[in-house]
Amino acid sequence: MEMLLIYIFVIALIGLIIWRKMKKKNKPINKNGLGILAPIFFILIAFSLSLSQLMHIPGQPFHLPPYWEMLIAGVLGIIFGLIMLSQTDYEVREDGLIYSKPNKNFKYVIIAIIFIRMALSQYFKGLDSIDFAVLTMTLAFIYIVIWRVGSYLKFRKLNGDNYSVNAG
Repeated sequence: MEMLLIYIFVIALIGLIIWRKMKKKNKPINKNGLGILAPIFFILIAFSLSLSQLMHIPGQPFHLPPYWEMLIAGVLGIIFGLIMLSQTDYEVREDGLIYSKPNKNFKYVIIAIIFIRMALSQYFKGLDSIDFAVLTMTLAFIYIVIWRVGSYLKFRKLNGDNYSVNAG
């Protein structure tokens, strides 16, 4: 029953991501593009609350996983972030505004990353629950930061080029 709920949650999450991406494709990105960075702050708040909860589990002392496990989570986060970044691009349309460029592969990349994370979750289920939670949060945070900061830099570069073309 627990696995069924996890699968339902994952399917709902995938659906929400794809729906949100499809809904936003026809809307321009705000002038400064800071909304691209917003998920970093949301996930930072969520992870800090989660870590706070992990630190206060009765009868279970908090500890960080070994450094090599953190390093592997970090490397996987970098790989996932770079994959997501390679699938994200922006374009200037006829109205002079910047839009997220449609990408047919994006939904497949999201689905693949979620399934890889689920497979890793199943593989490492034998880990201590605190270790597992910290490693998962580390991986997710790193790939979201790389993806979103890289996307913001792509946007700013295009926004700067667009500004100089419109100004001249």
